[in-house]
Amino acid sequence: MSARIIFAGTPDFAAQHLKALLDAKFNIVAVYTQPDRPAGRGHKLTPSPVKALALEHGLEVLTPLNFKAEEDLQKFESFEADLAIVVAYGLILPQRVLDAPRLGCINVHASLLPQWRGAAPIQRALLSGQQTTGVSIMQIVKELDAGDVLTTATLPILEDDTSGSLFERLSVCGSEALVKAVPEILEGKLTPVPQDPAQVTYAAKLTKEESPLNFSKSSSELALQVRGLNPWPIATTTFADTTYKVFAAKAIEPSALPPQLDASGIASGGIVGVTADGIVVKCGADASASASASTSASASTSAGDSESLLLLQVIQAPGKGKVAAADYARSKKDLFVRGQCFA
Repeated sequence: MSARIIFAGTPDFAAQHLKALLDAKFNIVAVYTQPDRPAGRGHKLTPSPVKALALEHGLEVLTPLNFKAEEDLQKFESFEADLAIVVAYGLILPQRVLDAPRLGCINVHASLLPQWRGAAPIQRALLSGQQTTGVSIMQIVKELDAGDVLTTATLPILEDDTSGSLFERLSVCGSEALVKAVPEILEGKLTPVPQDPAQVTYAAKLTKEESPLNFSKSSSELALQVRGLNPWPIATTTFADTTYKVFAAKAIEPSALPPQLDASGIASGGIVGVTADGIVVKCGADASASASASTSASASTSAGDSESLLLLQVIQAPGKGKVAAADYARSKKDLFVRGQCFA
């Protein structure tokens, strides 16, 4: 008889892992997920992506608010599972649940542990400027994301990745790693590796307070902010008393500017010009540029003159749709003029 597996998860990321397990013909005896939540303009109660997928496959679905009730604990134990797989479930599991499956509970976490334990590992990896991320399959213990790691899979972060696109790529990476790892776990072929406490970093949940762009920062930092906060909560900037959402932006070199545009004399946050590709905004100096200037003989002038430029590519005005920033600026050419500043 095939191994009995419980799956616990809630969002799309988890649903893609469940689908991979079902496609691989693993024996899923029960699915745990968060209760239906209000969604959409009508606030209609809507099942989680995991629940919707599980019901399509005729699986038993359970949605306890928590595991404080004895009947919920007993129900979990009654499945006599060999293994429980948890992917972005959203509930803390008590020790009695962790101990119920014969081989315990494992988790698919979207980072290379011990980096980025916590709620937003995909976004924090991108925001920090990492070039590589991945997934870790670990044993679940009571402490948050602190269990021994059974296996990992790495993934490069692409130059144009947003948190949304990286989310999709990691869901594929994690699903493939999970399908490969489960038989090895069931057969006891994987050796748990303890995490190094000295290497631990935490991925705090994103908040809307992180949205505003501060143009005193370097353009490379701001470009990462735009990418890391897309699709939520989205970077923002204010210009002429209007707050815009910024969906795409990139750091550019001063040498990339058309000959008629010059960033000298423009304050941080000021418009250098509008090109066919977007709105060019002056930013604070890159740390690397400042460090390089400070080692030169003319450090006193070079460091102050170093330029950092951000190209705003896709923006959205309140109540409007997303548009190319260049098109929007040209439609309001009397407003978006050289030297005018974003807040």
